[in-house]
Amino acid sequence: MNHPQPISFVRQWRDPGSSRIPYWLYTDPEIYRREQERIFNGPHWNYVALTAEIPHAGDFKRTWIGERSVIVVRDEEGNVNVVENRCAHRATQFCQEHSGNRKDFICPYHQWSYDLQGNLQGVPFMRGIKGKGGMPADFKRENHGLTKLKVAVHNGVIFASFHPDVPDFKEFLGPTMLKYFERVFDGRELKVLGYNRQRVAGNWKLIHENLKDCYHPGLLHTWFVNYGLWRADNESQNVMDDLHRHSAMVTVRNQGGQGEATTGVSSFRADMALNDGRFLDVETEPWWDGPTAVIQSIFPSVIMQQQINSVAVRQVIPRGPKAFDYIWTHLGFADDTPEMTERRLRQANLFGPAGFVSADDSEIIGLVEEGMVQDPESETFCELGGREIADTDTHISETLIRGMYEYYRKVMEV
Repeated sequence: MNHPQPISFVRQWRDPGSSRIPYWLYTDPEIYRREQERIFNGPHWNYVALTAEIPHAGDFKRTWIGERSVIVVRDEEGNVNVVENRCAHRATQFCQEHSGNRKDFICPYHQWSYDLQGNLQGVPFMRGIKGKGGMPADFKRENHGLTKLKVAVHNGVIFASFHPDVPDFKEFLGPTMLKYFERVFDGRELKVLGYNRQRVAGNWKLIHENLKDCYHPGLLHTWFVNYGLWRADNESQNVMDDLHRHSAMVTVRNQGGQGEATTGVSSFRADMALNDGRFLDVETEPWWDGPTAVIQSIFPSVIMQQQINSVAVRQVIPRGPKAFDYIWTHLGFADDTPEMTERRLRQANLFGPAGFVSADDSEIIGLVEEGMVQDPESETFCELGGREIADTDTHISETLIRGMYEYYRKVMEV
């Protein structure tokens, strides 16, 4: 694939490694444009849907890969297809519904119609009227279908890519990340419990950083440090794929209380108590196999969340350099008991736009973005645990962030 000239002649990333990250990486429109080309339209698998969201023939879901609108649809043969939401005639975004069921897709502008595989099946007045007008004699419908994406479906989770040379999905994840992916998505039938959606006033990379940053949870989040859900003294692992783009933060809950991890931590409240203890009515599940929480960041579009009994998929959709949409799909499993479903829903209150925990992250990301805009030529300091990039067994490290930007620099040639 031929790439345009590297960006480095326009902006200079002064540090040779990835522990000092320039602020302009989060604010510059040219960098953002190149990200759409190299990352979201590049050889990466992007999360788009769950098979549980389109169980029947004709079921569809509209979503995005980067800034390109796509439609995930199940056809009459049961196959999952992903097509671009852009008419081949005059580029109309023909579908505006979030989801539904269709026998075909018809563009409202000139009523070109497409089947559920994205093939053009009808063109009004294709041969003209009374011998006048119409398409040229060499016009062939098979040459004017919708843009069809490559599709990977793995244990109920659907990924898609615009790039013709995207690697095999399992190769894309690598063996370590596949293990953590299949820990949750092991082939059991999924059940969608609900959605949260929000627009966050910050660059899309900041949320991946946040979910690779094991330093902040025991400091920023009062819930985590008070109740032992995620603290600096938890047993932990932070692991990456071989290219360091994907990661998993793994931890085992402790019982909270005062200790070395709470000394000088202003968010710790020794006298804090719950009015409703059911929020932490945690039931150990056999498939956990040790960890009580695993947050897996799959670059560039999704975070897989298991935090105690709450399970969710968090999709990341960039909306310009300084904003992104964050869509939470809260999950359970078809064989869950009614009691477990209620438990998952109750614990989901920790997350989402108004979550007891996640509301903190959205606010902080906005404050970070505002600070970066003030002086784009400055840089972040990301050297907790040193400058090296390696798996660790401590929360006191920023290695996963450094790993992501090592990969990012290679892809972006910046």
